[in-house]
Amino acid sequence: MIFNRFKFSRDIGIDLGTANTLIHVSGKGVVLQEPSVVAMDLEEGVPLAVGKEAKLMLGRTPGNIRAVRPLRDGVIADFDAAEQMIKTFIQKCNEGKGIVAPRIVIGIPSGVTSVERRAVREAGLAGAREVHLIDEPVAAAIGASLPVTEPIGTMIVDIGGGTTEVAVLSLGGTVLSESVRIAGDEINESIALYLKKVHNLVVGERTAEDIKIKIGSAFPDDDFDKTTLEVRGLHLLSGLPRSVTLTSGEIREAMADTLSKIVEAVKRTLERTPPELAADIVDRGIMLAGGGSFGERH
Repeated sequence: MIFNRFKFSRDIGIDLGTANTLIHVSGKGVVLQEPSVVAMDLEEGVPLAVGKEAKLMLGRTPGNIRAVRPLRDGVIADFDAAEQMIKTFIQKCNEGKGIVAPRIVIGIPSGVTSVERRAVREAGLAGAREVHLIDEPVAAAIGASLPVTEPIGTMIVDIGGGTTEVAVLSLGGTVLSESVRIAGDEINESIALYLKKVHNLVVGERTAEDIKIKIGSAFPDDDFDKTTLEVRGLHLLSGLPRSVTLTSGEIREAMADTLSKIVEAVKRTLERTPPELAADIVDRGIMLAGGGSFGERH
């Protein structure tokens, strides 16, 4: 079976996400969960900070420092920064001990090209002696303890930062899958665009994400829709800092178009699903996974 190849002893599994990277060490569980951000010293060409510390620098760096997110839409956009990030994270997991480079399994979107797969593999080799790749929906299903090896249809929707993966699994393989590059980042952008159009307020990427997490919702809820949040940003008309009070209902409206595209991807996959597997999905439901699945209320 495909899964037997990944049962290594004391080896590492990496969820290399657009927004966050998680590392699981066999026997220890998840030992690292940090933002996928690297702050580079442009003069020296070395990373100054990686993860949480680097995220605090986004939009706040001087000219000689560049804080970047190495991954965009689920794939590597800045190879050097991604390589440094993976290497640093693996060193953190090793707690500075000089042990032999581990074998790692990296989850990647199911719709990536062969060139993008090769880039992930080469970046992983910066801190490991052996790299294996696994499709993110399969990895998410295994992590959720779904019966992926049984003759039962299972649908999983993995909403990440850069991509949404929709897959139907059965007998240890992927029957159908669709990967759309619409996920948490696009939701953040839709919130920022809404604030600019409706309130003439400009906010950064981090602020938009905070709004989504705190008062974002995907389904009407009379009680939660009244929840408010004070947001600070730059007023377009006056050019001065300003605060506005937002409601959850407003943010759901801002997110609606992006969320509908994710729903359409789920519908397209269901339409192509064989009848027997579709019947299983009706009985068992759909599993939501990924940071976007709990970043917004449903």
